[in-house]
Amino acid sequence: LANVRLISANERTEEEKIAEETALFTKYYTEWRGGGNRENYRNIPRFYYRLPAEDEVLLQKLREESRAVFLQRKSRELLDNEELQNLWFLLDKHQVPPMTGEEAMISYDSFLKVGEKAGVKCKQFFTARVYAKLLHNDPYGRISIMQFFNYVMRKVWLHQTRIGLSLYDVAGQGYLRESDLENYILELIPTLPQLDGLEKSFYSFYVCTAVRKFFFFLDPLRTGKIKIQDILACSFLDDLLELRDEELSKESQESNWFSAPSALRVYGQYLNLDKDHNGMLSKEELSRYGTGTLTSVFLDCVYQECLTYDGEMDYKTYLDFVLALENRKEPAALQYIFKLLDMENKGYLNVFALNYFFRAIQEQMKIHGQESVSFQDVKDEIFDMVKPKDPYKITLQDLVNSSQGDTVTSILIDLNGFWTYENREVLVANDNDSNTADLDDT
Repeated sequence: LANVRLISANERTEEEKIAEETALFTKYYTEWRGGGNRENYRNIPRFYYRLPAEDEVLLQKLREESRAVFLQRKSRELLDNEELQNLWFLLDKHQVPPMTGEEAMISYDSFLKVGEKAGVKCKQFFTARVYAKLLHNDPYGRISIMQFFNYVMRKVWLHQTRIGLSLYDVAGQGYLRESDLENYILELIPTLPQLDGLEKSFYSFYVCTAVRKFFFFLDPLRTGKIKIQDILACSFLDDLLELRDEELSKESQESNWFSAPSALRVYGQYLNLDKDHNGMLSKEELSRYGTGTLTSVFLDCVYQECLTYDGEMDYKTYLDFVLALENRKEPAALQYIFKLLDMENKGYLNVFALNYFFRAIQEQMKIHGQESVSFQDVKDEIFDMVKPKDPYKITLQDLVNSSQGDTVTSILIDLNGFWTYENREVLVANDNDSNTADLDDT
């Protein structure tokens, strides 16, 4: 009987433990989730703050000032020139032999020692993750000091640029509107030696030319704003800031959209096309663009689809047109041209659409006394090049995936582009012959 009572007491004790555990769990869980009543939603932390309205001047000023203070604080957290020089000195002092070619190397142990001496601002760079990123095939498990220092410099530059762009972000939402980016580039011009020769009267046209490239490629949905992250991620800002180099080669300037020669070239072409000097381009004036071999059918689509003023095109719309035709391999340019070719807005090009545009090519060939080419042959070649998912329809994605979008669009809209494609084998043979002749001469 005594044994039975002892077992019963032990069971009750176990039950009490479970009950106590459940009670404690319930208590702490209830506290953690914000109380046990039905109004616990009142304890949800606030996560949305509306932007001040235009008439709330005081709130707008407060927001602007707080953002300015925040950006100043972030700027102070960055390494300055003196600190960067000190970092380089420490890295050089802790290099670990032997050198790889002409590059000084550093081991992980020495890397950590430098991190301890470099100061608080440098702490974020001296991590195992960063070291592993820069570790390649060194037999001693070291990394290049120069590569690490360049990595730090690039990070500092990105943060500086991020802060600089954020100063122009009037809305404070992480993106720039067209007017914001215009102000940024306008104030950047005096810091770029390669633009010293530009007259101030041309500044507005230069800014418009520069800004259009950003918006054409980074704002495909035409929302009128670009994320600052996207600006930093693309190479356009590098191209623009390359103009700080006073010794930039002529070839580099000519290939850089943001250079003075390039901007003057584009604007000069626009002025040359504008025969009636009204500051706008009619369809007839635009037809002389490039080699003057764009089909009238394609130009009709341009003026139907793009923004015009009384049937004429302004400089900003012209810039989009130029960027599309000069960069036909790029998805954004293909999207621009595809939208013009897709007259019925079906989202694809069928045989009818291809035939519609190619007939204009055939007509131009007759005018120039060239032998006409069968559409069936061209259609088969286009479908063979693109290899669309649907054998009867070509989508924009099919064009992008095929890497033949520039060739296909050129065949359909430009007689010169079609002629180049049709005579590609002859042109390659001529190039080979000229190269052989050059070798013989040498």
